[in-house]
Amino acid sequence: MDDRKLAVKLKQHNEQAFEEVIKKYTPLVATIIGNLSNGRLTHSDVEGVTTDVFVTLWKNAEILKEETLKNYLCCIAKSRAKDRLRKNKFGNIVDISEIEQADTDLIDENFEQKELNILLRQEIDQIKQPDREIIIRYYYYYQSVSKIAEAMEMNVETVKSKLKRTRKKLKEALAKRGY
Repeated sequence: MDDRKLAVKLKQHNEQAFEEVIKKYTPLVATIIGNLSNGRLTHSDVEGVTTDVFVTLWKNAEILKEETLKNYLCCIAKSRAKDRLRKNKFGNIVDISEIEQADTDLIDENFEQKELNILLRQEIDQIKQPDREIIIRYYYYYQSVSKIAEAMEMNVETVKSKLKRTRKKLKEALAKRGY
């Protein structure tokens, strides 16, 4: 089932759709969390944060936009990973009202930038390989330059220069569209 259909069913609190989203996106969410933590979170912590991401999705499903499911999960994963890293650094002092406000703020921020995200994704889709893969690995999967170079069998400096050139192209393309 595609993301649009899943999002529609999630808005109706369809448990089967929720299970499908979990099955489909757990590897992505866990990878983002693991990459952002850079080994500072245990396997158990990564699993816990991954669970938090899907709980947040379920709690906020009724306001989910059909075309942003994957982006929403990526934003939540990034936010929750950073929260867990801060928690591990500063201890377990958490005010539940702050968590609820953080969810609302994240949702507002995510949907306010919906148009920009869609345009950015369209521009990324226009980029030729391997530059597109490098951008996606770096900005969507939060892989380090060295990990990208290793996975794609490239020199680290080559990856850096391709990132720099592609960012410049994206910036110019978005500027032409008024961003």
